[in-house]
Amino acid sequence: MPELLLVGNSRWHWAERRAGVLHCWHSDAPVEAPDLSALQLWAAVGAVPPQISLPPARELQLEQIPLREVPPWLGLDRALASWRAWTQQEGPVLVVDAGTCLSFTCVDGSGAFLGGRLSPGLLLQLRSLGRGTAQLPLPAPLAGDQVAREAMELWPQDTETAMLQGCLKAMAAAVMQAVADLPSPGGSADGWTVWLTGGDAPALSELLEPATGSLRQAPNLCLEALAALAFS
Repeated sequence: MPELLLVGNSRWHWAERRAGVLHCWHSDAPVEAPDLSALQLWAAVGAVPPQISLPPARELQLEQIPLREVPPWLGLDRALASWRAWTQQEGPVLVVDAGTCLSFTCVDGSGAFLGGRLSPGLLLQLRSLGRGTAQLPLPAPLAGDQVAREAMELWPQDTETAMLQGCLKAMAAAVMQAVADLPSPGGSADGWTVWLTGGDAPALSELLEPATGSLRQAPNLCLEALAALAFS
């Protein structure tokens, strides 16, 4: 049964420990209340349906995340992911979360929030194209492996793959520009580690290495952070 839950904007993210190993999975928002008797800690950045009752005493608040100099408006998911990335090395990190939004969060070597950027994620970009034009399709969500496979086609001939390729390349360019803008001598990313998380991270990583230098993929940073806070 789930012990951890992050309510996202598009998906719900769950985790439980089995033999000391954290197992994570993702789902659409449940229509009926699941068995939450084992739930230890949960956080929400998306809406919780009124028919789902989550225990208020186990809800994580922003001030409980030990990230320094956190502004009150920062999303819980960004705070969780960037704190977890920093704890893995205690050095400056840029966390890129390729989820519903493409978010960038900078944390310095002392574990203090420096700032970030926000832009539409892959599906939001694709849906914007579909809704804002007369002849482009409104794409359905793609599985991560399908996105990664189609992203390798450089000059697609069909419309949907061309849309996917264009949006992914735009996201990759935004990541590379963010790396170039990191506050390091000479404008380089020396000393920084880029952490890539979120559902579209695998496809995006194919377009980034080795251009971003030190890059680490960690698809479950937020859930790992919840586990560290719940079970430490």
